[in-house]
Amino acid sequence: MAINTYATLQTAVANWLDRSDLTDRIPEFIDLAEARLNRVLRLQLMVNIDTTTLGSAATLVAGTRDYALPSGYLQMIDFALTTDPITPLSYITPENMNRMWAGSELGIPEAYTIFSNNSSGTPVPSVKLGPSPAGAYTYSMMFYKKISALSDDNTTEQMLTNNPDIYLYGALLEAEPFLMNDGRVQLWATAFKQAVSDLQEQDNKDRHSGSAMRVMNTGGYP
Repeated sequence: MAINTYATLQTAVANWLDRSDLTDRIPEFIDLAEARLNRVLRLQLMVNIDTTTLGSAATLVAGTRDYALPSGYLQMIDFALTTDPITPLSYITPENMNRMWAGSELGIPEAYTIFSNNSSGTPVPSVKLGPSPAGAYTYSMMFYKKISALSDDNTTEQMLTNNPDIYLYGALLEAEPFLMNDGRVQLWATAFKQAVSDLQEQDNKDRHSGSAMRVMNTGGYP
Protein backbone atom coordinates (compact mmCIF):
# COMPACT_ATOMS: atom_id res chain seq x y z
CA MET A 1 0.00 0.00 0.00
CA ALA A 2 1.34 3.41 -0.97
CA ILE A 3 1.59 5.81 1.95
CA ASN A 4 0.86 9.16 0.35
CA THR A 5 -2.22 10.55 2.12
CA TYR A 6 -3.31 11.24 5.68
CA ALA A 7 -5.71 8.28 5.51
CA THR A 8 -3.18 5.79 4.14
CA LEU A 9 -0.63 6.94 6.73
CA GLN A 10 -3.13 6.30 9.52
CA THR A 11 -3.89 2.88 8.09
CA ALA A 12 -0.21 1.99 7.87
CA VAL A 13 0.45 3.12 11.45
CA ALA A 14 -2.52 1.03 12.65
CA ASN A 15 -1.26 -2.01 10.74
CA TRP A 16 2.26 -1.71 12.13
CA LEU A 17 1.09 -1.10 15.70
CA ASP A 18 -1.42 -3.95 15.55
CA ARG A 19 -3.18 -2.46 18.57
CA SER A 20 -6.87 -1.74 18.03
CA ASP A 21 -7.03 0.10 21.37
CA LEU A 22 -4.66 2.78 20.01
CA THR A 23 -6.50 3.53 16.76
CA ASP A 24 -8.14 6.70 18.08
CA ARG A 25 -4.74 8.03 19.17
CA ILE A 26 -3.07 7.67 15.78
CA PRO A 27 -3.84 11.28 14.70
CA GLU A 28 -2.10 12.40 17.92
CA PHE A 29 0.94 10.26 17.10
CA ILE A 30 1.12 11.85 13.64
CA ASP A 31 0.81 15.37 15.10
CA LEU A 32 3.66 14.66 17.52
CA ALA A 33 5.80 13.18 14.74
CA GLU A 34 5.28 16.33 12.65
CA ALA A 35 6.31 18.48 15.60
CA ARG A 36 9.49 16.41 15.92
CA LEU A 37 10.24 16.76 12.20
CA ASN A 38 9.86 20.54 12.40
CA ARG A 39 12.42 20.56 15.22
CA VAL A 40 15.07 18.37 13.60
CA LEU A 41 14.82 19.07 9.85
CA ARG A 42 16.00 22.15 7.97
CA LEU A 43 15.30 21.44 4.31
CA GLN A 44 15.20 23.56 1.18
CA LEU A 45 11.49 22.84 0.78
CA MET A 46 10.95 24.49 4.18
CA VAL A 47 12.51 27.78 3.02
CA ASN A 48 10.05 30.64 2.62
CA ILE A 49 10.67 34.21 1.41
CA ASP A 50 8.29 36.78 2.82
CA THR A 51 7.96 40.39 1.69
CA THR A 52 4.37 41.20 2.61
CA THR A 53 3.10 39.62 5.84
CA LEU A 54 5.47 40.70 8.63
CA GLY A 55 3.08 42.17 11.14
CA SER A 56 0.42 41.92 8.38
CA ALA A 57 2.13 44.74 6.48
CA ALA A 58 3.98 45.02 3.18
CA THR A 59 6.26 47.71 4.61
CA LEU A 60 7.68 48.55 7.99
CA VAL A 61 5.82 51.28 9.86
CA ALA A 62 7.72 54.40 10.89
CA GLY A 63 8.26 54.36 14.65
CA THR A 64 7.16 50.75 15.10
CA ARG A 65 9.83 48.32 16.33
CA ASP A 66 7.83 45.14 16.97
CA TYR A 67 6.19 42.95 14.32
CA ALA A 68 4.44 39.60 14.59
CA LEU A 69 6.28 36.86 12.72
CA PRO A 70 4.50 35.03 9.88
CA SER A 71 2.47 31.95 10.71
CA GLY A 72 4.56 28.80 10.81
CA TYR A 73 7.85 30.61 11.41
CA LEU A 74 10.63 28.31 12.65
CA GLN A 75 14.02 29.95 12.17
CA MET A 76 15.48 32.99 10.43
CA ILE A 77 17.88 32.54 7.52
CA ASP A 78 18.25 36.09 6.23
CA PHE A 79 16.56 39.42 6.94
CA ALA A 80 17.20 42.62 4.97
CA LEU A 81 15.68 45.92 3.99
CA THR A 82 15.21 46.14 0.23
CA THR A 83 16.83 49.55 0.05
CA ASP A 84 19.34 50.56 -2.63
CA PRO A 85 21.76 49.12 -1.82
CA ILE A 86 20.30 46.25 0.21
CA THR A 87 20.60 46.72 3.98
CA PRO A 88 21.18 43.35 5.69
CA LEU A 89 20.05 43.19 9.30
CA SER A 90 22.22 41.46 11.90
CA TYR A 91 20.80 39.24 14.61
CA ILE A 92 21.53 40.26 18.20
CA THR A 93 20.23 38.84 21.46
CA PRO A 94 17.22 40.43 23.17
CA GLU A 95 19.53 41.59 25.97
CA ASN A 96 21.81 43.42 23.55
CA MET A 97 18.83 44.90 21.75
CA ASN A 98 17.58 46.43 24.99
CA ARG A 99 21.01 47.78 25.83
CA MET A 100 21.68 49.28 22.42
CA TRP A 101 18.22 50.62 21.54
CA ALA A 102 16.24 51.01 24.73
CA GLY A 103 14.70 54.36 23.77
CA SER A 104 12.64 55.71 20.88
CA GLU A 105 15.54 56.42 18.53
CA LEU A 106 14.54 56.43 14.85
CA GLY A 107 16.73 55.50 11.90
CA ILE A 108 17.44 52.82 9.33
CA PRO A 109 17.20 49.49 11.19
CA GLU A 110 20.54 47.72 11.57
CA ALA A 111 19.65 44.71 13.69
CA TYR A 112 16.82 42.47 14.82
CA THR A 113 16.04 40.02 17.57
CA ILE A 114 13.35 37.39 18.10
CA PHE A 115 11.17 37.48 21.20
CA SER A 116 7.74 36.65 22.57
CA ASN A 117 5.54 39.76 22.63
CA ASN A 118 3.09 39.62 25.55
CA SER A 119 1.74 43.15 25.21
CA SER A 120 -1.72 41.90 24.20
CA GLY A 121 -1.88 39.35 27.02
CA THR A 122 -1.23 36.48 24.62
CA PRO A 123 2.36 35.53 23.70
CA VAL A 124 3.03 36.29 20.04
CA PRO A 125 6.34 35.25 18.38
CA SER A 126 7.74 38.54 17.11
CA VAL A 127 10.74 40.35 15.67
CA LYS A 128 12.08 43.58 17.19
CA LEU A 129 14.13 46.06 15.15
CA GLY A 130 16.85 48.41 16.25
CA PRO A 131 16.62 51.27 15.84
CA SER A 132 12.93 51.86 15.17
CA PRO A 133 12.39 52.46 11.44
CA ALA A 134 12.29 56.11 10.45
CA GLY A 135 10.24 55.32 7.35
CA ALA A 136 8.10 52.74 5.56
CA TYR A 137 10.93 50.49 4.42
CA THR A 138 10.24 47.41 2.33
CA TYR A 139 11.89 44.20 3.42
CA SER A 140 12.70 40.61 2.52
CA MET A 141 12.75 37.89 5.15
CA MET A 142 13.94 34.38 4.36
CA PHE A 143 13.13 31.79 6.99
CA TYR A 144 12.39 28.14 7.63
CA LYS A 145 8.68 27.47 7.85
CA LYS A 146 6.84 24.54 9.35
CA ILE A 147 5.86 21.70 7.06
CA SER A 148 2.11 21.74 6.46
CA ALA A 149 0.34 19.58 9.04
CA LEU A 150 -1.67 16.67 7.69
CA SER A 151 -5.36 16.59 8.51
CA ASP A 152 -8.72 15.56 7.13
CA ASP A 153 -8.70 18.87 5.24
CA ASN A 154 -5.04 18.78 4.19
CA THR A 155 -4.84 15.16 3.13
CA THR A 156 -1.47 15.10 1.39
CA GLU A 157 1.86 16.88 1.54
CA GLN A 158 4.97 16.83 -0.64
CA MET A 159 7.08 15.80 2.33
CA LEU A 160 4.86 12.75 2.93
CA THR A 161 4.81 11.80 -0.76
CA ASN A 162 8.61 11.81 -0.94
CA ASN A 163 9.36 10.45 2.53
CA PRO A 164 6.57 8.18 3.81
CA ASP A 165 9.02 6.19 5.93
CA ILE A 166 9.88 9.22 8.05
CA TYR A 167 6.21 9.85 8.85
CA LEU A 168 5.53 6.18 9.53
CA TYR A 169 8.49 5.57 11.85
CA GLY A 170 8.00 8.94 13.51
CA ALA A 171 4.35 8.24 14.32
CA LEU A 172 5.16 4.73 15.56
CA LEU A 173 7.79 6.15 17.91
CA GLU A 174 5.25 8.49 19.48
CA ALA A 175 3.25 5.41 20.54
CA GLU A 176 6.15 4.25 22.75
CA PRO A 177 4.51 5.21 26.09
CA PHE A 178 1.75 2.70 25.29
CA LEU A 179 4.13 -0.06 24.19
CA MET A 180 5.89 -1.13 27.35
CA ASN A 181 8.90 -3.40 26.74
CA ASP A 182 8.07 -3.71 23.04
CA GLY A 183 11.21 -4.65 21.13
CA ARG A 184 9.90 -3.00 17.97
CA VAL A 185 10.39 0.47 19.41
CA GLN A 186 14.18 0.35 19.14
CA LEU A 187 13.92 -0.83 15.53
CA TRP A 188 11.58 2.04 14.69
CA ALA A 189 13.84 4.53 16.48
CA THR A 190 16.87 3.36 14.48
CA ALA A 191 14.94 3.48 11.20
CA PHE A 192 13.57 6.96 11.95
CA LYS A 193 16.98 8.34 12.88
CA GLN A 194 18.55 6.91 9.73
CA ALA A 195 15.78 8.18 7.46
CA VAL A 196 16.01 11.69 8.90
CA SER A 197 19.80 11.67 8.63
CA ASP A 198 19.71 10.45 5.02
CA LEU A 199 17.16 13.09 4.01
CA GLN A 200 19.03 15.98 5.65
CA GLU A 201 22.36 14.79 4.23
CA GLN A 202 20.97 14.56 0.69
CA ASP A 203 19.33 17.96 1.01
CA ASN A 204 22.62 19.46 2.19
CA LYS A 205 24.41 17.93 -0.81
CA ASP A 206 21.81 19.31 -3.21
CA ARG A 207 22.09 22.72 -1.59
CA HIS A 208 25.85 22.96 -2.10
CA SER A 209 26.24 21.05 -5.36
CA GLY A 210 24.49 23.60 -7.56
CA SER A 211 21.99 20.98 -8.68
CA ALA A 212 18.33 21.87 -8.98
CA MET A 213 16.21 21.24 -5.93
CA ARG A 214 13.99 18.23 -6.25
CA VAL A 215 11.18 20.10 -4.52
CA MET A 216 10.81 23.87 -4.71
CA ASN A 217 8.02 25.86 -3.12
CA THR A 218 8.73 29.55 -3.50
CA GLY A 219 5.40 30.47 -2.03
CA GLY A 220 6.03 28.58 1.18
CA TYR A 221 3.68 26.38 3.16
CA PRO A 222 0.36 27.62 4.45
